[in-house]
Amino acid sequence: MKTQISAARRFAAGLMLSAMLVPVFSTGANAQMMTKSNAKPLTENQKILHVLNRLGFGARPGDVERVKAMGINKYIEQQLNANSIDDAATEAKLKNLDVLKMSNDELFAKYPAQKVAAQIVAQRNGLNAKQLRGDLKEARKTEKNAKSGEETTMENNGAAMENGAAKEANPNQMTDAQRRDYRRQIGEVNREFGFGRPQQITQQLNASRIMRAVYSERQLNEAMVDFWTNHFNVYANKAATRWFLPEYDRDVIRPNALGNFKDLLLATAKSPAMLFYLDNFQSVSPNAQANNRRAGNGGNQQLQRAINNPQVRERIKARQGITDEQLDARIKKMQANQQSADMPNAPKKAKKQQRGINENYAREIMELHTLGVEGGYTQKDIGEIARAFTGWTIIDPRGYRRAGQNTAGDQNSAGDEMKNNRANRQARRMGLPADAESGTFYFNERFHDTGEKTVLGQKISEGGMKDGLKVLDILVNHPSTAKFIARKLAVKFVSDNPSEALVNRVADAFHNSKGDIKTTLRALFSDKEFFAPENYRAKIKTPFELVASAMRVVGAETNGAQVQAMLNKMGEPLYGYIAPTGYPDMAEDWVNTGALLERMNFSVALVSNRIPGTKVNLSKFEAKNKQEVLSKAAATVLGGEISPNTKAMLLKQIEQPLIEPKLSADSDETAMENASMMMTPAKGQGGGRRGGGQQARLLAPSGNPEVFKVVGLILGSPDFQRQ
Repeated sequence: MKTQISAARRFAAGLMLSAMLVPVFSTGANAQMMTKSNAKPLTENQKILHVLNRLGFGARPGDVERVKAMGINKYIEQQLNANSIDDAATEAKLKNLDVLKMSNDELFAKYPAQKVAAQIVAQRNGLNAKQLRGDLKEARKTEKNAKSGEETTMENNGAAMENGAAKEANPNQMTDAQRRDYRRQIGEVNREFGFGRPQQITQQLNASRIMRAVYSERQLNEAMVDFWTNHFNVYANKAATRWFLPEYDRDVIRPNALGNFKDLLLATAKSPAMLFYLDNFQSVSPNAQANNRRAGNGGNQQLQRAINNPQVRERIKARQGITDEQLDARIKKMQANQQSADMPNAPKKAKKQQRGINENYAREIMELHTLGVEGGYTQKDIGEIARAFTGWTIIDPRGYRRAGQNTAGDQNSAGDEMKNNRANRQARRMGLPADAESGTFYFNERFHDTGEKTVLGQKISEGGMKDGLKVLDILVNHPSTAKFIARKLAVKFVSDNPSEALVNRVADAFHNSKGDIKTTLRALFSDKEFFAPENYRAKIKTPFELVASAMRVVGAETNGAQVQAMLNKMGEPLYGYIAPTGYPDMAEDWVNTGALLERMNFSVALVSNRIPGTKVNLSKFEAKNKQEVLSKAAATVLGGEISPNTKAMLLKQIEQPLIEPKLSADSDETAMENASMMMTPAKGQGGGRRGGGQQARLLAPSGNPEVFKVVGLILGSPDFQRQ
C-alpha cells in the first residue's frame, strides 16, 4: 500500500511538472523560428550569458561581470587558447583520482578483473576457479532476489528443498557457510594484493569529467571534450574497454580537443579504447592467417629435427627459455597428435574459428567520424578501408599477462605464471613484442593486408601502416568531412537546425585550415548567426550540461562521485551509450515527461543538500518572503530573465508541497552504491562484497526549506533548462 501511495504521489508530481514544463519547452525549442522582424538584437548581458552557456557550462556568480570587464571577443579568444589559462586549482581537486595518471598496463595491475581474486582463492583451496565464480555469482543473484522480495515464501521454501536435494545428490556443492568463507577470502586477497575494483576506473573518470565541467577555467575545452567524446564514442561496459578509457580521455581527446582534426582522428584510430570497442584490434588479413598456419607447421618441423639433433635441441631450449623436461613434453605431444591424425577412424578436432577482416571500424570512421552517412562512400570503400587497417592491434588486450604477474609471488599461482609464460610465447609467435606493456597500440606487419587498395577513387599502395595513414589523409581532406563536422559543431553551438549558409561558411573554414579546430570554431563564434536573437536560449541542455550548470550557478562544492547516480537517472551515464553514435544533442531526444521529472528530482536533491559528496549554501538567496526569494534566485540563476509564463507557474508551485527526490529503483541504488566506493582505498574493501554490504541513500535535507524549494523549482524550470 505504501508503495502504491508513493507511486501515486510521483505520478501526480509528474502530471504537475508536465503541465508546467512541456508546453513551455515546446515554445523554447521552437524559439529559433522567430523572424528577424519580431526579434530584438541581444543586449550585451544577453550576449555574455549566451557565450557562457554555449562555450561552457554556464555562468558562476561573478562570471558575467568578469567577461564584461574583459570584453566578449577577448574572452572567446582566451577560451580558444585553453593552454594559456591557469587551471591548477581544478587539477588540485583531482589529485586523489589515481586512475587519471595511470597507464593501461598499470590499470590492469591495480584494478584487475574480479575473477583474478577468485582465481587465487580457488587455487589456495584446490577448487575449480570457474565453478567457484559461477557458484558465488548464482548465490548473489538468489540473495538479491530474496532481498528485493521478488520471490515468495513458497518459492523460497521450494528452492530450499531443491537445494537440499541437490546437496544430497552432489556432496561437493558448497554450503552457505563455505560461500561466506570464500567471499571473506576474496576480500582478504583484494587487500593483500592492493586490488581495486574495475568499476572504480570509470567512477573516478566520470567524477573527473563532472568536476572539470564544474570548476575548470578552460570551459570551451571541456565543452569540446564532451563534444568529441560523443563524436568518437566508446562504450565503457564492453569487456575490457573500461581499462582503456582514462588514457583515451587523457592522451587522445583532451590534448586534441582544440587542435587539428587529423591529429585527433589518428589518435582515436590508434587508441586501444577505439580499437577494442569497434573490434579492429582483431582484424586480420586472410593471407596472414595462412602464413601463421605455415609458421606453426614450421614449429613442428623444428621439434621433429630436435629429436635426433642435439644442436637444434639446445637452440630451442635457449631461445624459448625451457628445460629438457618441457621440451620432451612438447615433442611427446607433437608425436601423439601426429599418431592421432594418421589413424583412419580418429575423431577430427573442431577447427578454431579463424579471425578475418572486421569492417566495424571502417564503417564507423566514414559514417560517424568523417564523411557522414551521406558522404558519398560505398560498401566497396568500407571493405578497402578495413583492409588498410588490418594489423592495427593491441598488446595483451585483456590484461591476461598482467593478471599472471599480479599473482607471481603467490605460492599457489603456478597456473597463472604458466598462463603468463604461454601468453609471452604466443606473442612471439604472432610477431608481437613480448616485453611491451599490456594494453598498448602495436602495428603487426604480419596481420596486414599487403595488397593495393582503392578508397573513394584513390589508389593506396604505400604499404604497411602507411596504408591506414593514407586513408586518414583522404578522409580528412574530403569535402564531405568538412561539411559533416561543420554541421555537428553548428548544432552543438548554435541551434538544432542550423542554416545551410552557416554550415557552408564553417565548412569552408575547416577545409581551408586543413582541419584546424580553433580556426573552425573562431569562424563559428564570429558568424552573424551565432548571436542571432532566434538562437538565444533555443537549445535544451543535455543532462550532463544541466548537472554542471546547476552546480556552477549555485556555487556547489562536489567530489563528482554520487552525482553520477542522478546523471544516470536523467539518461546520460558518461561512457554509457552503447551505439557508436554517442549521445544526441537535440531537444527532441531529451524532452519528455519522465526526463523532466528526473531533472526536477536532481534540482531538488542538489539544493536541499541530499546528494552525498556535494554541498550548497543558499544563504545568499534568503529574504523576507517567498516572492522576494524568487526574485533573488531568478536574478542569479536566470540572469534576471524569467518568462511571464514561468514566473506565474512558479508563484503557484511555491505554495505546493515539493516532490520528494529519491532513488526508488534497485539499479539506481546500485549506481549510488558503486559511486560511493570510488574514493575508498582497496584496503577498505571487506568480505568480497560490493561496498562492504552498505547501501547508499540520499541524505536527509538540510538548509532553509522555503529557500531551497524556490531555488530547486527555478533550476527545474524550462527557463533554466534552455541555453
